[in-house]
Amino acid sequence: MQIRVINGDQSMISATLNNSQAAMDFLAMLPITLTLKDYGHNEKVAGLPQQLSTAGSPDGYTPSVKDIAYYAPWGNMVIYRQNFEYSRGLVKLGSIDYGMDILDISGPIQVIIEAVDEQPQ
Repeated sequence: MQIRVINGDQSMISATLNNSQAAMDFLAMLPITLTLKDYGHNEKVAGLPQQLSTAGSPDGYTPSVKDIAYYAPWGNMVIYRQNFEYSRGLVKLGSIDYGMDILDISGPIQVIIEAVDEQPQ
């Protein structure tokens, strides 16, 4: 499942979601406008309007750079800019294919996240 993350000047991230229930719930929210904020030096986070299901997901995992995840205890979507340690309550949603450079901006970034229509035209 392909998604794109677009900021105001039309810079874009392309990403692929996995087949987890949490990723399906996230996909059902799209399109969505979020403000990604810095959390530490390794991630951008944004609160989601509703909880995602963690059914069938492990208790946590060790995220890598380019991972998109859901931190269930806080209800946040997370994009990792650096590798990080094992985190309980973290569910991987997918990973970025290209375009990470738009996240190199310090401070909040308003983005639109939308599904990519993969149907032939």
